[in-house]
Amino acid sequence: MATKLDKAIKRELVLGDKTYTITIAPDGLKAVEKGKRNGKELSWAQIINGDAPAE
Repeated sequence: MATKLDKAIKRELVLGDKTYTITIAPDGLKAVEKGKRNGKELSWAQIINGDAPAE
């Protein structure tokens, strides 16, 4: 049985030479470069419905 996602979980991810903080929360995902304040956010609806913006 899977654990219910009822609070945010933060993990660190290294891609190339940059480090990011990834937050997995009940309302969606957020990726922020370490040392920065703003990042990219996606709601679960955007991810599941395929409405995530392409860059």
